[in-house]
Amino acid sequence: MLKTVCQRKTANNIAKVRARIQQAARENARDVKDIQLLAVSKTRSVEDIKEAFAAGISDLGENYAQEAETKIKALGDLPLTWHFIGPVQSNKTEIIARHFTWL
Repeated sequence: MLKTVCQRKTANNIAKVRARIQQAARENARDVKDIQLLAVSKTRSVEDIKEAFAAGISDLGENYAQEAETKIKALGDLPLTWHFIGPVQSNKTEIIARHFTWL
């Protein structure tokens, strides 16, 4: 029961963000198809990310390379696009190059 409530809350929050994006697109004469929602998943669990994916999120941003690497491996069966959004440290470049699509 609790999981279902959390899933509905996640889906509801994502729907609200998408509605705000659509409103902003209309107000600025933009095509909403040209706007991409990037959800930042740092500090979120694998289960949280699965709920977001179920609600339509496929692009995720992370700024902790090692934390992200664990999540990316755990979620390898989902068609997610990972964006590294933090500062790049030379000792993390291999992880970033191996696991992220965007920098």
